[in-house]
Amino acid sequence: MTAVAVIVPVLDRPRRVRPTLHAFNATAPARVLFVAEPDDRRELRALRGAGAEHLAPGGNYAQKIAAGIAATDEPYVFTAADDLEPLEGWFEAALAAMHEHGAQAVGVNDLIQRGRVHATHFLLSRAYAEEPTIDGQPGPFFAGYWHWCCDDELIATARFRGVYAYAPEAKVRHLHPLAGLADDDDTYRRGRLRWREDRKLFQKRRRLWRPLSVSPPSATAPGSRRPSGRSRPPTGPARRG
Repeated sequence: MTAVAVIVPVLDRPRRVRPTLHAFNATAPARVLFVAEPDDRRELRALRGAGAEHLAPGGNYAQKIAAGIAATDEPYVFTAADDLEPLEGWFEAALAAMHEHGAQAVGVNDLIQRGRVHATHFLLSRAYAEEPTIDGQPGPFFAGYWHWCCDDELIATARFRGVYAYAPEAKVRHLHPLAGLADDDDTYRRGRLRWREDRKLFQKRRRLWRPLSVSPPSATAPGSRRPSGRSRPPTGPARRG
């Protein structure tokens, strides 16, 4: 039985379609749904060639995740990307953490993030995936960010609501330039165009979690849809599409 909808926003990285599809299908009872741009011809051609289920509404990362959630009904949702390599047992470990801690949002271990709180990809219960953001916008990610900080906000909101857990044994390797596992490309470069604006927006929105004092984890500065704790963007902060 299919248990988890793996939502994969994509942008002009057709070479990653088949490996991503095969890896998630091999490691979880998954329905893998790619969410693309309507004019991304190379990506769409690769998706059709691989027989991959896909949508092409366009939008930023948060909007693509929301579109994927709306198009699925599995009991769990994983907010993925095309530069991930899930390891055997990742889903079971994330699910175990969810049940053990009474959580509805579980951060997985991408083998790059330092510390035991922050993550860039999440297993969500269906109910939580359909919850709005902290200020009632369609969720689970706030779509006002260009790309960065949507993960910071999801964690802050889930912690504020008391439903966040981190699963160190849920290992989903991030094939990223910072790990020496990928080359920088146009997709990564596009993702860091507005990192300053996203960081400022996150800082402005921190008031929404008061009276809880919410600070970005020390291992990752605000804007961490990249696996780094640096105060300025490194060579290749990830853009998931």
